[in-house]
Amino acid sequence: MPRIFGVTIPDNKKILYSLPYLYGIGLTTAGVILKSAGIDPNKKASELSGEELGKIQKIIERAYKIEGDLRKEISSNIKHYRETGTWRGSRLARRLPVKGRSKTNSRTTRGNVRKTMGSGRAKAAEKT
Repeated sequence: MPRIFGVTIPDNKKILYSLPYLYGIGLTTAGVILKSAGIDPNKKASELSGEELGKIQKIIERAYKIEGDLRKEISSNIKHYRETGTWRGSRLARRLPVKGRSKTNSRTTRGNVRKTMGSGRAKAAEKT
């Protein structure tokens, strides 16, 4: 299994779909990286040579922030919001949604809590 920046990417998938296993790289960015490296996106990750993996790593290292550096930057941004006392920072501190409706569109943040009476109940086995 090939490793890029300490992350093992699956070798049975195409390299286009394996690169997004790196935090900070999506499908579009993976396509741009492969195009600039001159690698066929339909090639499986296990078929890549060491030279091709080196090309990919150099391009990512030069142009993109990924994994630990990106996580540190995001956490420092959130910490800054909290310290300055902004609305966004207070919402982040209380684990509430920052944007949009807070009742229906925040189930991922709140943990899929359903607040209405009949929404989480199991259906009866048969009518009486």
